[in-house]
Amino acid sequence: MKKKTVYIWMSTVVGLTVALYAGIYFLDLQAKVKPIVASANPTGEVEFRSTIFGTFEEPLKKPMDVAKVGEYIYVSDTGNKQIQVFDQSGTPITKFGKKGTKEGEFQFPYGIDGDEQGNVYVADMYNGKISVFNSKGEFQHYFKETGKETLIKAPGGLRIVDNKIYVTDIEKHKVFVFGLDGEKVAEIGGAGTGEGQFIAPNSVAVDEDQNVYVSDSGNNRVQVFNKDGKFEKIINGSKDGKGQSSFVNPRGIGVDGRGNVYIVNNLSHNIYVYDKDGNQENVLGGMGSNNDQLYLPNGLYVDERGTIFVTDTINQRVSVFY
Repeated sequence: MKKKTVYIWMSTVVGLTVALYAGIYFLDLQAKVKPIVASANPTGEVEFRSTIFGTFEEPLKKPMDVAKVGEYIYVSDTGNKQIQVFDQSGTPITKFGKKGTKEGEFQFPYGIDGDEQGNVYVADMYNGKISVFNSKGEFQHYFKETGKETLIKAPGGLRIVDNKIYVTDIEKHKVFVFGLDGEKVAEIGGAGTGEGQFIAPNSVAVDEDQNVYVSDSGNNRVQVFNKDGKFEKIINGSKDGKGQSSFVNPRGIGVDGRGNVYIVNNLSHNIYVYDKDGNQENVLGGMGSNNDQLYLPNGLYVDERGTIFVTDTINQRVSVFY
């Protein structure tokens, strides 16, 4: 056997051996990866767990909000004027929508959530409408108010709880609450800096007692209202919310089953965590592109298991914590 042939044969054997061990290592690593469907850490220590990207052909571009509807994760892929859908392992499932002003099209898809039937509601801030799709991403209709006057003008964040839709109107500086049939239930706020007033309210969340949390972005604070829309308190990182605010442009907000409040602090690139009494429990993130870091985070969603999904806008991904 020629020496050159021997070298080729030996190189092939070495290559196959390396590939075999690499494959075994990869399979072993996969076996150790914790799925994001796991429940929240019972110790209460929330940590980074995984990342959701778009497809290689079309990665997420300026993802603004995220929601879990049924067993799927829906992301408002605002830069691409569409919605991307993933399973809980982060595998892309489908996408829908495109740029435009017609039915099923978007100019600036932002807040997103779903109802008990699996329908998906998308707030389009620039089109001034909330589009309703079925679970397959097929346009059904625009959310229609039953009153004589159309109240919603620039819908931002939205959440659906107990068959009621809570919508921030960034231009009107208000939060509107409607039944899913379009009947107005409540109207909260108005332009200003006083208690119960907003400057460009961005996101909204509702806890198990139907208290309403609103990120009052222009005033660098979060305001809390009871189920009747009455002002209760301010959260801004200071004692009783009466001192200097720790927030700079707060955005996404969520509340878990234990009453912990998660607030995206956009310009400091992190998430503040407070217990139900307003005491700071944790700070997640920090500016950067590492797995546990964020860069101008925006939307936040807490599911029934306590898993926290955060749109990491500049890093073009959704970061998952629990």
